[in-house]
Amino acid sequence: MDRTILVVDDSATVRKFVSVSLSMQGFRVVTAEDGMDALEKLPREHVDLIITDLNMPNMDGMELARTLRGNPVYHEVPIIILTSLQDKALKSESESLGINSYLNKPFSLEKVQYEVSKYISWAE
Repeated sequence: MDRTILVVDDSATVRKFVSVSLSMQGFRVVTAEDGMDALEKLPREHVDLIITDLNMPNMDGMELARTLRGNPVYHEVPIIILTSLQDKALKSESESLGINSYLNKPFSLEKVQYEVSKYISWAE
């Protein structure tokens, strides 16, 4: 069974960079441009993990995470934050929301792959 990861970022470059890396690891990847786009796509997709940026238009990553954690369908889906923001308060808030990992940009693909592997594997 394909494991699906939703990558949410307003940067097309970041979406492509992360998507290609995860696809090469055997994951199916769905992308969204912001939190609203992600919420529109989620009912049509079964996702095993979500990687999201924090700072995005329309709906930021924190609001997306808050919405997902409040929905029983997505409450347990692992969420990884990728952000260029170096804010301890945001990191603390993300932990209180149940965000599984918080990675600062710039990041390495190896680090993203490692974080993903903590929550899902392609062989499951």
